[in-house]
Amino acid sequence: MGYKKKTIILAVIAVVLTALYIFYNLTGNIGYILPRRIIKVIAIIITGGAIAFSTTIFMTITNNRILTPSVLGLDSLYLLTQTMIIFILGSKSLVMMNSNINYLLSIGVMVLFSLILYRLLFRGEGNNIYFLLLIGMILGTFFQSFTSFMQVLIDPNEFMIAQDKMFASINNVNSDLVYLSIILIIVITLYFLRFYKYLDVLALGKDHAVNLGVPYDSVVKQLLVIVAMLISISTALIGPITFLGLLVVNIAHEFLKTFRHLYLILGSMFLSIIALVGGQLIAERILAFQTPISVIINFVGGIYFIYLLLKENKSW
Repeated sequence: MGYKKKTIILAVIAVVLTALYIFYNLTGNIGYILPRRIIKVIAIIITGGAIAFSTTIFMTITNNRILTPSVLGLDSLYLLTQTMIIFILGSKSLVMMNSNINYLLSIGVMVLFSLILYRLLFRGEGNNIYFLLLIGMILGTFFQSFTSFMQVLIDPNEFMIAQDKMFASINNVNSDLVYLSIILIIVITLYFLRFYKYLDVLALGKDHAVNLGVPYDSVVKQLLVIVAMLISISTALIGPITFLGLLVVNIAHEFLKTFRHLYLILGSMFLSIIALVGGQLIAERILAFQTPISVIINFVGGIYFIYLLLKENKSW
């Protein structure tokens, strides 16, 4: 079976699961329940699509199927931002109470951090993507440590609010944030189209890409900014899901058996939607909201990550 047919199969499964989530056991006040389920599904599609999209681009740039955008420290920076707001202003402040302000502030901080990081690291000719990853990992560890330090000092009641930000949640998504995210995703996608033609060549490696006429440094810098913005949107919308990108992109590579990025991106996005909708169905229908969806995804993704490490070590 070709990769085109496999992509269509993934699309059909994603549509069926989405319809099942929206219409299964739809009883009671339908006028209230149905719009809320539709908003949740749209939030899932935005989040899953953005994570899969950005991770596929990131793995192509780094030529590594284990590294994901989370190594840049953006997830840790989001948690640090939320904790710092509670630590300085309190949980009852306007920034925390107004989800739109909080959302835009979180995205702004993460994108600004990425731009400053890229600007500083790519000023010289000698620095490369791997140096960026190293600095990102160090800063991510620092952000996590500083977040833990502030959480120890804050009031226990506010600590619980900060803890809620550490887990992805689709149950309380603000519809205004969903509409704003759609606009941002459309703008980013339109900007990305000018770089799409380079992805298949970038997958060959830096030397081959340069020899084939790709303006490598310029393209990589702008693609990294796109990755940062996509991850910022998905994280600010529902929270961090660390291993989702790693899981769906690697499965897409193994399942589709192609290096054409159009199908890899689409396949990864469909798999991401399947994982999130399926995980949300399990969290709501089977676990009765007792376990956040991020715990389910990260548990499965963590096991798969260990498998990939062992597989790479064996092949090496």
